[in-house]
Amino acid sequence: MAVWIQAQQLQGDALHQMQSLYGQHFPIEVRHYLSQWIESQLWDAIDLENPQEEFKAKRLLDSLIQELQNKAEHQVGEDGFLLKIKLGHYANQLKSTYDRCPLELVRCIKHILYTEQRLIREATNSSSPVGGMMDSMSQKYQQINQAFEELRLLTQDTENDLRKLQHNQEYFIIQYQESLRIQAQLSSLATLPPSDRQLREPALLSKRATVEAWLTREANTLQKYRLDLAEKHQKTLQLLRKQQTIILDDELIQWKRRQQLAGNGGPPEGGLDILQSWCEKLAETIWQNRQQIRRAEHLRQQLPIPGPIEELLNELNSTITDIISALVTSTFIIEKQPPQVLKTQTKFAATVRLLVGGKLNVHMNPPQVKATIISEQQAKALLKNENTRNESSGEILNNNCVMEYHQTTGTLSAHFRNMSLKRIKRSDRRGAESVTEEKFTILFESQFSVGSNELVFQVKTLSLPVVVIVHGSQDNNATATVLWDNAFAEAGRVPFLVPDKVLWPQLCEAINMKYKAEVQSNRGLSEENLVFLAQKAFSSSSNNPDDYRSMTMTWSQFNRESLPGRNFTFWQWFDGVMELTKKHLKPHWNDGAILGFVNKQQAQDMLMSKPNGTFLLRFSDSEIGGITIAWVAENPNKRMVWNLMPYTTKDFSIRSLADRISDLNHLLFLYPDRPKDEVFSKYYTPPLCKRLPGKIQKVCFVGVVHVWIFFVCLDRADPVLDGDGDFDLDDTMDVARHVEELLRRPVESQWGGQQS
Repeated sequence: MAVWIQAQQLQGDALHQMQSLYGQHFPIEVRHYLSQWIESQLWDAIDLENPQEEFKAKRLLDSLIQELQNKAEHQVGEDGFLLKIKLGHYANQLKSTYDRCPLELVRCIKHILYTEQRLIREATNSSSPVGGMMDSMSQKYQQINQAFEELRLLTQDTENDLRKLQHNQEYFIIQYQESLRIQAQLSSLATLPPSDRQLREPALLSKRATVEAWLTREANTLQKYRLDLAEKHQKTLQLLRKQQTIILDDELIQWKRRQQLAGNGGPPEGGLDILQSWCEKLAETIWQNRQQIRRAEHLRQQLPIPGPIEELLNELNSTITDIISALVTSTFIIEKQPPQVLKTQTKFAATVRLLVGGKLNVHMNPPQVKATIISEQQAKALLKNENTRNESSGEILNNNCVMEYHQTTGTLSAHFRNMSLKRIKRSDRRGAESVTEEKFTILFESQFSVGSNELVFQVKTLSLPVVVIVHGSQDNNATATVLWDNAFAEAGRVPFLVPDKVLWPQLCEAINMKYKAEVQSNRGLSEENLVFLAQKAFSSSSNNPDDYRSMTMTWSQFNRESLPGRNFTFWQWFDGVMELTKKHLKPHWNDGAILGFVNKQQAQDMLMSKPNGTFLLRFSDSEIGGITIAWVAENPNKRMVWNLMPYTTKDFSIRSLADRISDLNHLLFLYPDRPKDEVFSKYYTPPLCKRLPGKIQKVCFVGVVHVWIFFVCLDRADPVLDGDGDFDLDDTMDVARHVEELLRRPVESQWGGQQS
């Protein structure tokens, strides 16, 4: 069902929230009459932080305006005439509003669609027939919303009490002025003759006594009102602290954790709109209570009455200031993290956001944000509030940015689009630590005031750890450092401590998450794959997964020590597999055509019971980023399993895996028993010319120069083996490989421009 159809069925507060999304910036009538068109556009395909995407946004704006105009032109009849005028007006209005900033239109519509979907989802969950079996997330949101309602009622109650106190105090002051007037009249009697004084004095004395008795009672009443009000404020602040703890220490921290795991390929951390709405409600409630406490303090100063109220009000004022300070400083966050593997002299981006900026009107005097790169030690000192002023570990170009307020979404953020790390200053490394294990962080800091400069805030936030590299060859090891940190960092840690060893199942979860994200596949690592990896990591022969559940793997085993008999680490081998699969083997991995994580002995055991020509694909044990073909075939003496030398990215940039399998006529069935053409034919490159009979076949031509490839029969009696007993096509298909190399070179330089 279309989103708009469901959105129109919302009720109560959800309907009100949906309606509040619309206004002059985007009329609800446009949403209604163009609902199908709006929901069919690829709004999420546009990166709002990339200025180069503006032309796409402009195209969508022009299309939207054209759709509106078309809709207007097709209106007929009396009612249609009015609608025609209205839609035409909206078309002109939207063009005027967004023509110079089309990305803002995209931002606006994305925000509307996301919020509508959220409201529909929440309404569906709450009205589900399962009733009390709402998921924990919905229950948590319901509890948070109930707490906000309680805070609203408490704040309204204290507002009413404050007005009542103010009214009573004003009346008290009037009566107090009356007592002063009576006292003045009594004092003036001294100038009158005794007879006149005796006549008027008793009445004045009686009136004074009555007023003073009333003032005494009323003073006690006012003091009680003040104490009652202070106690209610204490209750409100306790609930505020509890609510703020849930939102900042639970929900926001969880969002940051999801953001960190997203760096390893975890699911997206989710939008900040719900969190921002909660934080804004907190800010609004805190500010209302702060203003009430200040008004109560002002009333006390107007009419000082001895008692504990002064100390109570000071305590309340200090508490509410601490609460709002914690809110503001905690909601200055990094919405889009800088890249965690950061190459010098390379452009990068980041976005910081203040979740309460709009509600506190910070944008009325837009603050500037500065970005600085600091070391792990400097980050530790910063969190200990030690003086690290003007200290940095490098120079970032374009590191200042003014926060912008987006009216349509109510967000206040700074988009750093063109930062570049010009240089880096490294610290002395510890022991075996390499440059790709050294962690830095980007510090974002700003200063702004709220409430007519009543409060001034200095805010800072640190990015996730970044590893700085100067060459692409360092990327592999830097990624390992980042993956380990993202996977195993604990909340509230000292920067940037991580465990030196973790349980094998924890590591399996991390590398499986990374693998699926890098390969962009729903097919992750199976239990059999993970057993294979455990055997490689621990030099073990056990096939029982339970044997590895309590084993731990250290950082050194992961990416510092080479695997036995190899010159590369466990991670370097695994990363090579990911890169190869991502670039060249993804469709075959998704099809299940690649077993991959199988060693040579396992492949032999699997194939020996199968018919001749059965083959499987496994990742090379001896070469990073290689895949080999193992197949079973008849030898004059006995049946044997052969292994081709591994193919790498270099090979697949010349000819794809599917085409190579097609070329090898002795390969018949993909393990266990699938005809190879059934699996791979959809990936074959269409032949450029018809195959000719015999061993010499004309397979392609470059320009007008024919290239001839000699196909060598692979069932010869004396196959060529490498030192490990593997079949080496380099010695039997050297002509074909040479031609492949020729095909990669420019035609004119290779053939001298000759034509035949």
